[in-house]
Amino acid sequence: MKNQPKERERQAGKQPTHVVKMLKTEGDRSTFDRIGVAWERDDGSLYVKLHGTQIVAEGFTLYPMDDAAR
Repeated sequence: MKNQPKERERQAGKQPTHVVKMLKTEGDRSTFDRIGVAWERDDGSLYVKLHGTQIVAEGFTLYPMDDAAR
């Protein structure tokens, strides 16, 4: 993880490429809560930044960013 600080600096000036969402189920109703964003890196991997402190027990989903998701 040596390159992590440099990666943060590089991503700071770029718009995220993905939105991070987690499925939330309450009774019969299910919604996706936005819990963060991600950037696609040059090597094809994703750098994920979650908002706040998250408890992610069931995982999360990455969706490509579009104008409506920003």
